[in-house]
Amino acid sequence: MDLRLFRVASTDESDPVPQNLKISPDERAAFLATQQSLKMARSAHAFVRGSTVSFYEWLETGRVTDIPTGPAIWICGDCHLGNLGPLANAKGKVDIQIRDLDQTVIGNPAHDLIRLSLSLASAARGSDLPGVTTARMLEEMIRGYGLALREPGPDDLVPEPSVVRSVRRRALGRRWDHLARERIQDISPAIPLGQKFWALADEERQAIAALFKEPEIKRLVLTLNARADTSKIEVVDAAYWMKGCSSLGKLRYAVLVEVIDSRQKTYALIDIKEAVEAAAPPHPSADMPAHYGARVVAGARALSPNLGNRMLAANLMGHPVIIRELMPQDLKLEVDQFSRTQAVEAARYLAYVVGRAHARQMDKAVRAEWSNELERRHPADLNAPNWLWSSVVSLAAKHEEGYLEHCRRYALEAV
Repeated sequence: MDLRLFRVASTDESDPVPQNLKISPDERAAFLATQQSLKMARSAHAFVRGSTVSFYEWLETGRVTDIPTGPAIWICGDCHLGNLGPLANAKGKVDIQIRDLDQTVIGNPAHDLIRLSLSLASAARGSDLPGVTTARMLEEMIRGYGLALREPGPDDLVPEPSVVRSVRRRALGRRWDHLARERIQDISPAIPLGQKFWALADEERQAIAALFKEPEIKRLVLTLNARADTSKIEVVDAAYWMKGCSSLGKLRYAVLVEVIDSRQKTYALIDIKEAVEAAAPPHPSADMPAHYGARVVAGARALSPNLGNRMLAANLMGHPVIIRELMPQDLKLEVDQFSRTQAVEAARYLAYVVGRAHARQMDKAVRAEWSNELERRHPADLNAPNWLWSSVVSLAAKHEEGYLEHCRRYALEAV
């Protein structure tokens, strides 16, 4: 396969990979590297989302030195706009929570605020909004986050903006057939190979079959949707899954499982994802699981219970992995264009969601101390806290430079 030709020809987000594509296990690494470059070159916002490692490198070497040090709690570590959205719990109740915890560590909660601020600022620039809107967004972020620290109980203290409300409504109306048609393009019990799903090597197929014979995995599948404990589960099909951006190049599998009880047969779609070392810096005294997958599960259960309680850590062919069942209600927030009002409302609400995830790990005294620290660093005559504004300005410049260099390298390689 000539990957150079594919790099030039495939630039449309709606159809990034030819439908009849066949990728052998030996070809995956080169192809996935190409795909990651393509995705990150599509826009500056896409580059921000896909450059977590660079984010922390630039944050450490930047000129911002007054970032507050918050309590040592589990943080997302990659808290950008696309990593929040509706998530269903084991009983199907839907809440807006953090939906990707690959980078989670016990660290500084200020890092989540900076990462989310940069993501929202990038989305605002992509929507051609003026800089004053970005300043208002950061101001409202601190306001929404502060409300969560003061009162972590009610989930409606900050009203949902329209861009979030529409996604939640769509999530509430989704069932298995929606998930099946979206993910595997059919509701029949098979995973179609081609655009997103590729054939497995014999070793992979055997390892996945063995994994699903383990009692813990069976319990995970039967926990959801009130399935009977006496049900049997059987792997119907499995495939390598080309999905995401930051996960490209790592092991990723989709597994279709049949659940059989005395009344009926149902199906579950299981996501197996390789867990790797986090780029986010941990707190010096952090006591976290050494197993990368166990670290992700622990962080997810602290930050996003709806997701964390549906996950398990395991090993597959010597690699640490995270296993979870996909639910039809799980969606990401995809915002192509913000209006000024939407941008400000979204900033306040999403910071409130992150604040609730942080606050549930703190007692009242710690919440008050962290809230006071944020207030102390928030001069009344500024539209946004100086440390947050300076961080976003510095990082936005670094990411813009990095994005243009990425595109230049990509273009030169494609010729």
